[in-house]
Amino acid sequence: MTEQRPAGGGRWTIEDAERWLLGLELFGMTFGLERIRLLMTQLGSPQRSFRSIHVVGSNGKSSTARMIAAILERHGLRTGEYLSPHLVCFTERVRIGGHDSRGEDFACAARLAHDAAAVVDRELSGGERVTQFEALTATGYVALQRAGVELAVIEAGLGGRYDATNVIDSEVQVLTSVGLEHTRWLGDTITDIAIEKTDVVRPGGTLVVAPGLAPQALAVAQRVSAERGARLVVAPTIAGLVTAALGPFQRANFALACAAATALLGELDEDAVADAAAQTTVPGRLEVVGTDPVTIHDGAHNPDGIEALAAALRELLDGRRLVCCLSVLDDKDAEAMLRALLPLCDEVVLTTSTHPRAVPADELLALCELVGGPRASVVDGPHAALARARELAGAGGVALATGSLYLIADLRRPAGAGGGSIL
Repeated sequence: MTEQRPAGGGRWTIEDAERWLLGLELFGMTFGLERIRLLMTQLGSPQRSFRSIHVVGSNGKSSTARMIAAILERHGLRTGEYLSPHLVCFTERVRIGGHDSRGEDFACAARLAHDAAAVVDRELSGGERVTQFEALTATGYVALQRAGVELAVIEAGLGGRYDATNVIDSEVQVLTSVGLEHTRWLGDTITDIAIEKTDVVRPGGTLVVAPGLAPQALAVAQRVSAERGARLVVAPTIAGLVTAALGPFQRANFALACAAATALLGELDEDAVADAAAQTTVPGRLEVVGTDPVTIHDGAHNPDGIEALAAALRELLDGRRLVCCLSVLDDKDAEAMLRALLPLCDEVVLTTSTHPRAVPADELLALCELVGGPRASVVDGPHAALARARELAGAGGVALATGSLYLIADLRRPAGAGGGSIL
């Protein structure tokens, strides 16, 4: 493959950075920390320039990470975030002081990561090369260093043990939830997956876990904490909590974020916490994007996420008609997701996102017929499908797009713009 370079070989633009990163998708995903460690060394170990909190889990990572950062920022720390995936632009993955990174700053960090990756690629044997997520993580850590953040909240991509983010010496580790996900890579049981995720726990660190964690996962958390001399904190619930982010699952995420911030700072300022709760929203998570009918984007993408969404909908619907626009990826338990969601729906519109692993809508239709429930139909294209759902919901109803963050990403781009990153 011939690499495309910026015009004249000068300073990179965000388009140059995205072109490079998207080009790395051709080489797939390879687990292991050797490449990212070499990359960090080549870059001068930018991840050592800031303190960090590491967030792992099956659901709720991005929301919890944003909330932790918001709380810490309001306690006087210059705070950054590294998140995944993004919805429209790679700059969403690196946030400084509660705002997405600027295109020119991200592009500058990406150029440095690109040049370091070229050196590492020459050192690797057997056809190995730096992967897209490793390149993204290096870009993120460089951008956080260049922004002068004091504390970074880092969201793991997949698992924990061999995730490229796992080269930080985090002080606090946060486990949001453990569900049966990515079993091809992480293992077939809750215990297996919890072992992979809790490998981020550092000796003498503090592991903060959500209340209601699966018993098998909690047992792993207890054992790993004891083995590594880490303190284990089960986040308490917060009575009467009001958050700008809608839904009971977001209130639970904010309570977890408070426990993580407390583990780092000690006692928190009540006014700062209240302001963070009132101001922090999360794109693509129970996000109201339209009215008449109320239109909601929610990236729930596995059975546990859909169960949490269903609980939130029971709170929000108030008897209104609900029409769901749905797309699911082929590594998810679509049948279990439908069984949790369909009882709340008056009608379902099925579509196929632009992600190459999206389940064809016709297959989802067959699953709907197997599960039973409301009338279901197929509409090609995410934008057309959501428009149809809005039409069927009517002015007094609710139209919901869910099943995959990649569906939400498609809907946030102009119709016909094509797919974005698949990572």
